[in-house]
Amino acid sequence: MSTRATLIVSVYFLLCACTPKEIIPVSVIKDYIEQFNRVDDEMFTHVELFTNAKACDFLTANIPRFECPDKTLEKIYYFRWWTFRKHIKPTPDGYIITEFMPDVGWAGKYNGISCTAMLHFNEGRWLNDAKYLNSYACYWLRGGGSVRAYSFPVAHALYNQFLATGNDSIIKDLLPELILNYEAWEGDHFDAKKGLFWQIDDRDGGEVSICGHGYRATINSYMIADALAIAKIAARCGNSEQQQRFEKKAEAVKTTMLQTLWDNEAQFFKVMNRDTDNPTLCGARELHGYTPWMFDLADEKYAGAWKFLMDSNCFYAPYGPTTAEQSHPGFVISYEGHECQWNGPSWPMATSITLTGLANLLQTQQQNVISTGDYFDLLGIFAHSHSFTKDDGTIVPWIDENLNPFTGDWISRTRLKTWENGTWSQGKGGIERGKDYNHSSFCDLIISGLVGIRPAEDNTLTVHPLLPDGIWNYFCLENLPYHGKKITVIYDRNGKKYGKGKGLTVWANGKQIASSPILAPVTGKIQ
Repeated sequence: MSTRATLIVSVYFLLCACTPKEIIPVSVIKDYIEQFNRVDDEMFTHVELFTNAKACDFLTANIPRFECPDKTLEKIYYFRWWTFRKHIKPTPDGYIITEFMPDVGWAGKYNGISCTAMLHFNEGRWLNDAKYLNSYACYWLRGGGSVRAYSFPVAHALYNQFLATGNDSIIKDLLPELILNYEAWEGDHFDAKKGLFWQIDDRDGGEVSICGHGYRATINSYMIADALAIAKIAARCGNSEQQQRFEKKAEAVKTTMLQTLWDNEAQFFKVMNRDTDNPTLCGARELHGYTPWMFDLADEKYAGAWKFLMDSNCFYAPYGPTTAEQSHPGFVISYEGHECQWNGPSWPMATSITLTGLANLLQTQQQNVISTGDYFDLLGIFAHSHSFTKDDGTIVPWIDENLNPFTGDWISRTRLKTWENGTWSQGKGGIERGKDYNHSSFCDLIISGLVGIRPAEDNTLTVHPLLPDGIWNYFCLENLPYHGKKITVIYDRNGKKYGKGKGLTVWANGKQIASSPILAPVTGKIQ
């Protein structure tokens, strides 16, 4: 055999040894997409880059594949990726991710809305092609996006994306704009005497709430998280002055938030009004009180708050947690007045933030208030709520605005059906406003929560599954991009499903990097 032929054969066998074999066939994605396309009333006037006809090519090339015994959970995982790609919008200034499919009057440039952009980044960081989020980041900070129209922890969102990709070039490049954005928030939303940021409920994405405006755990958690992210980015740039400055800012606001907004008697983070003479905490527990855990800001001493999440007198409901505690006099499920109320209905955005916080709690702290079984229960309820019965009786996967937590009815959609079309001629979006609404996350709750992907700055990967022991015999997540590698996570209780060994195994480009005979946290090194 010639030297050249030997080299070719050697390279071939090397590639075979290092390239992961397909475990979940691509046909699984294709089958789901065909199902979703078949029952979809595609709104051609609103479709952006990837129409239904192009969905299969885009998704098979870009998304991590997931398999589990719970076919509802599996189906909604693919459904949410199928809806997410609809919102990738090309503009003269690059790609952005939209929230609504139709244009709405309260959006900014190119119909962009910053309200849940952090969740767009949480979800989109797991796409194989990072160009969409990189462009989206520039839109917010350099492209005229209304980055401060709503509370938005943009630095934290970008830093989270870096943790997944391992590429810090864009966060380093955007550091000056991230600092200016933070300082702008300090200029008009920070009360120096109180040591806290304030916000009106609507600009926190929660209009018509019981507790209303004031010093809220939402905006303060976002700003603490942003300050911490800016400090870490500054450190990567070798800018110790800015690193120390923002570490001090984060610590100061965090200390004040924990001291001021925590109601020790109620065991919950609450809204404090801005009455200069008599600032008091609101009497109601509202679901956004769990926001600090989304950013790992509350330690074990505050874990008692989580007992209310599973209490049917408080937040627990058959179609998702309520936005306010059900025992409070202000709690209401109304079909009158404003169609987007946060005084009772279940909102996918709030559910996403809460479950992200719960995953962080379960993966980082020791407590006996809430369990992985509860996370699994709530995630299942969230998946089950993704449903809509069409006029012809067909039940289809669905994501919209606010839910009746007791019946599963999409409240805003029901309301809009009774309104005159003329009412919506001024940029309101019409009856289809909430269709395929990109206002929450779901896939990340599977990837980071249930499967337990916890990315790091260095080339290590921790996998901390939140699947309760004894529930499933298997699951698999593959084709997950991480620091330039393709990650596969397999759980196979007896080793018979996938033939890769018993228990939990983690693979990077086909090479096993971590394992455990049981469902337990593991950490591996990416070579």
